[in-house]
Amino acid sequence: MASPASPEHAADRQVFAAEITPHRSLSDRGARILVLGFGALSAVVSLPFFLMGAWPVVGFFGLDVLLLWLALRSSFAQARACERIALTYVELTISRVTHRGERRDWRMNPLWTRIESETDDEFGMTRLAVRERRTAVDLAQALSPAERAQFADAFGAALAVAKAGPRAAAE
Repeated sequence: MASPASPEHAADRQVFAAEITPHRSLSDRGARILVLGFGALSAVVSLPFFLMGAWPVVGFFGLDVLLLWLALRSSFAQARACERIALTYVELTISRVTHRGERRDWRMNPLWTRIESETDDEFGMTRLAVRERRTAVDLAQALSPAERAQFADAFGAALAVAKAGPRAAAE
């Protein structure tokens, strides 16, 4: 019988795990305050037009508030998307969930996986992907180029550890 510290059990240990979600600087509460404030400002500004008899202007101000609300609602829906990366000594799992809840999973052998990246001198790392044979999966698309480069460094180090195996990590 194998002991809990044996290499067979170590192969199941996670070497790397990350969950990447799109950044949103505005909270739900902040969005409500913004829409209510914009609506109040629109009401105040459109009131003189209404009193002068130019009542259609009020509708356009209301349309602005509605469009702002729809844009923020769409932005918050997009924020529900996420990407999960889990790496063990025997498997790399990538799960991508869209904002609609559609899920796509990829499973790769870390020994056959390599990292590909594209870097622009002006913008930094524009693309990060992992490739196993003919399958390539883009990673960290929701990150900025600088964050993507940091993620690539951390993930690359973890992939090297996974390729070396649990025995090398224990030594």
